Amino acid sequence: MMPSVTAMTRGGEVRIVVNRTTCAGIGICEGIDPERFEVQADGKMRVQQDDLWDDEALEVAHEAVARCPTQSLRIVD
Repeated sequence: MMPSVTAMTRGGEVRIVVNRTTCAGIGICEGIDPERFEVQADGKMRVQQDDLWDDEALEVAHEAVARCPTQSLRIVD
């Protein structure tokens, strides 16, 4: 089972799902969206949870997910 975090947007609920098996901990997502993603000292991805995302925050999260070189991140609406 892949860890995930659930957050609320104006349009409803979204989840960011992280496949920790394939995540290499490179940190591209953290560089794009440091408020949402954090690579911990052990190389494991941690997704920060926000209660409410605006459209801009969701757009940045989508960019971070799209640029993941191992395709270990997904946003599920």
